[in-house]
Amino acid sequence: MTKESRNVAPIRLEVLFTIVDKKKADFYADLIQSFQVNLQIITAANGTAEDKMLEYLGLSKNEKSVIVSIVREDRLDEILEALEERFASVKGGKGVSVSVPLSSIMGASAFGFLCNESPVLDVMEAGKER
Repeated sequence: MTKESRNVAPIRLEVLFTIVDKKKADFYADLIQSFQVNLQIITAANGTAEDKMLEYLGLSKNEKSVIVSIVREDRLDEILEALEERFASVKGGKGVSVSVPLSSIMGASAFGFLCNESPVLDVMEAGKER
């Protein structure tokens, strides 16, 4: 092990949950992906407000999407700032984001893919060329 490799802290990952209006899910998934996020899943969801409350507030259907993203901890603040900016400025683009640490991953290749580390990705690409 070289002196340099011993001083490098491992990259930590977070699971980012972003809840947005169903119509804006692709927009926000693209925004998050622009921060070198390699894995995202978008699932359908429903808000918890009752129909009477939605009608009273003049809102339409309560269809939501949950975007589950695996992000590098060192990029998390950037991503959250970008999301907060878009939540405030995009018409009909309000949302909520929360992250939790991802404490365990099996396999160096999976870890390298999720944190977008090029040495691991280069090895994976080299294997495809054979």
